[in-house]
Amino acid sequence: MGIYQENTMDPKQLPVAERVKLLVQALDGAEQTNEALSRCQDSETMLNILLGSSDKLGLGLTKDELIRTAPIRDWIWYKDGGALLTVGDGIPRYQQDKNSANLRYIGGGLVIALLFIIGMMTGF
Repeated sequence: MGIYQENTMDPKQLPVAERVKLLVQALDGAEQTNEALSRCQDSETMLNILLGSSDKLGLGLTKDELIRTAPIRDWIWYKDGGALLTVGDGIPRYQQDKNSANLRYIGGGLVIALLFIIGMMTGF
């Protein structure tokens, strides 16, 4: 041991968003992993690959952390055919809509109807 000590931080001590960012950066250019992710039939298989990559990198991410953190959260929703749009507290729009049928109509139908009417009136 000399004067200089290696100053390395345990990645598991970083905030979840930072660890997910490191995982995404590691996946960029990882051809085999990206091919495996693209062949996944569902999000569960995709999560298993991502968890394996996290373990190899020593990031210690959990399944729940991956499900809740962008951009991986969005990849998972997309793989299962879900919505990519989030509103408010990061809750997927389709989950918000489950609480009230009116949200879907007011949030989408009313706005679309108003835009259509305004467009018709102005000649667009």
